[in-house]
Amino acid sequence: MKARILFVCLGNICRSPMAEAVMRHQVELVHLSESIEVDSAGTGDWHLGHPPHEGTRKQLDQHLISYQGMKARLVTTGDFETFDYIVCMDTNNLRDVRKLLSKAEGEGERTRLFTFMELLPDKGMADVPDPYYDGNFSFVYELVESGCKELLKRVRADLKLV
Repeated sequence: MKARILFVCLGNICRSPMAEAVMRHQVELVHLSESIEVDSAGTGDWHLGHPPHEGTRKQLDQHLISYQGMKARLVTTGDFETFDYIVCMDTNNLRDVRKLLSKAEGEGERTRLFTFMELLPDKGMADVPDPYYDGNFSFVYELVESGCKELLKRVRADLKLV
C-alpha cells in the first residue's frame, strides 16, 4: 500500500512547496520513498510553472533539502482521487479546496482533508503564516519541519509501518 500526500497553499511557491520538500526529505531519511509519495499545489494561478519562492529556496538550501524540479501547479478535482491526505496550509485554502471538492462528484471519499496546523495543536494557531507577505520564512520552516514529523508519524501508523 502507498500513501499519497498533497500540501496546498495559495500560490504554491512558499508554504506548500516547502512542506513538500521537507516531507520528501523526512520520508527519504526513513527509507519510505517507495511507500509515501508527496506533492504540492496551489489554489491560485498567479505563479503557475514557477519554482519555489527565493525565501523558500534559501531555507531549504540552509537545511540541505532538495527542491529540484518543483514547479507551481493548481490543485485539481483529480487530486481528490489521487491523494490520500490533502493538507491545507491555512483555513482559506481549506475552504477553497472544499469548494473544489464539492464540484468533484463522488471523488475524494477516501481523502483525509485537514489544515497543516491541526498537526501542531499545541501551537494555538489555525494557519501557517504566509511568508510571501511577511517574509518570515525561517518561522514557517520551523512549523513545517515539526508538522511534517507529526504527519509522518500519522502516515506510518495508518500504513502500519511504525
